[in-house]
Amino acid sequence: MSQPLRVTLLRHAHAEPALSGQSDLERPLSSTGEAEADDAAVWLAARGAPARVLCSPAARARQTLSRVLDKLGFVDTREEAEIYEASPGTLMALIERHRDAGSLLLVGHNPGFESVVALLATGQSGDHRGMPPAGIAELELPDGGPVEPGCARMVAFWWP
Repeated sequence: MSQPLRVTLLRHAHAEPALSGQSDLERPLSSTGEAEADDAAVWLAARGAPARVLCSPAARARQTLSRVLDKLGFVDTREEAEIYEASPGTLMALIERHRDAGSLLLVGHNPGFESVVALLATGQSGDHRGMPPAGIAELELPDGGPVEPGCARMVAFWWP
């Protein structure tokens, strides 16, 4: 019997506003964001570590993930530039390319994350409930089938 693909999406925690001359990619977590990331780490650790992590190159995403990995321990982690400012289609293609892992954690941004969660779970990208900073959506996709609109089942949704 084949196993479904578990895909968990973690939106980065709250970040500081950009300083003068600072790029959006360089924005670090705020102290509120650090606490949110720690709470997300506890929740994720209770669910079990994924086989692979794909993370946006943005500092706030990498810092969120660092705090999560402090709880999870070592996980095959890859920086994926495509996650930054990704469309739902880009995220679906990324999931498809990494489905061999069996379980994925993506760490990234809105609006792409909330849109792809809605698209995978309901078939409608506009049918979303939002994903607050450090929000987590866990989806289950059937093994072997294409990653396409409406193919997933929402297993859990959490936010700090």
